[in-house]
Amino acid sequence: MLNRLVGFWRDELAIDLGTANTLISVAGEGLVINEPSVVAVQQGSTQILSGGCAVGHLAKQMLGRTPDSIHVVRPLRNGVIADFQLCEAMLRYFLRKAQRGAWSPRPRVLISVPASITPVERRAVFNSAQRAGAGPVFLLDEAKAAAIGCGLPITEPVASMVCDIGGGTTEVAVMSLGTSVAQHSIRVGGDRMDQAVVDYLRRHYSLKVGLPTAERLRIDIGSAFPLADELNDEVSGLDSVSGLPRKATVTSEEVREALADPLEEIIEAIKATLDDCSPDLAADLVDHGLVLVGGGSLLRGMERYVEEQTGVPARVSPDALSAVAKGTQICLEQFSRWQAVLTSSEADL
Repeated sequence: MLNRLVGFWRDELAIDLGTANTLISVAGEGLVINEPSVVAVQQGSTQILSGGCAVGHLAKQMLGRTPDSIHVVRPLRNGVIADFQLCEAMLRYFLRKAQRGAWSPRPRVLISVPASITPVERRAVFNSAQRAGAGPVFLLDEAKAAAIGCGLPITEPVASMVCDIGGGTTEVAVMSLGTSVAQHSIRVGGDRMDQAVVDYLRRHYSLKVGLPTAERLRIDIGSAFPLADELNDEVSGLDSVSGLPRKATVTSEEVREALADPLEEIIEAIKATLDDCSPDLAADLVDHGLVLVGGGSLLRGMERYVEEQTGVPARVSPDALSAVAKGTQICLEQFSRWQAVLTSSEADL
């Protein structure tokens, strides 16, 4: 009887714990938090500034603009926890913000994670979530969550393919009958693209810019496939020769050239996944194609680039940014149906 009462009052939270952004949904209600996975702390401390006000959007605005006494940190790198204490502090803030009340029991939490993380990295996610205030914790592969969120028929005897290009990782999977029959996970995503733009501007323009500037440039004029009308944008930075600030005009062709290497690695992951498929499953994909999700999929012409490089029809999901969070929420709401594909914090990892 007590367990039933606790279950009635306990919140159930689905978390897309991404390198770039953290999305949290409440079962039966939908998305309640969508903020950057960034925190600002005093130098040499793990205490978040001002009782938690420097988390998410506010902390991201501080990137590259703080005095020496303040350190802006992204606790996750390449899809895994890089700073355990700060990840725990960030999760504690988000969990408190998402729960119904201060006196609610510890919530049941389902977290989506990259398929490539090691048992040690999985245990780190469990421990950080539980220390942050979660009750029972379960993990779900991001690619499977993305496919469910896109509404793909992954439980049917037909191939469904998804490519999730996130901030730190790219997850590629082919699923049939509820199981991943071929899967590749690489630690390449939006962060690598932004770093590629930073490196390009330093080499070709002798201009130093920060990652936020490179991200803006990628979003505003970047593309994976040639555009009918090429774009250009003005970017400000620090001249690496004179040490003085200056501006430069950058074209979309140049940004596309800068992104060539990370995009090629993503294509190689897609090809490797296709190569692991049986002929019958590959034939299904020629008809049904693959679905692109994640922030990286919104790069202009990404679907045309993938189709040209692989020969498989590609389309970008209408819910590209929230597909993983949506799929994680569906699994939480239909817990008994999907429990077999989840990893529990009680498992002996």
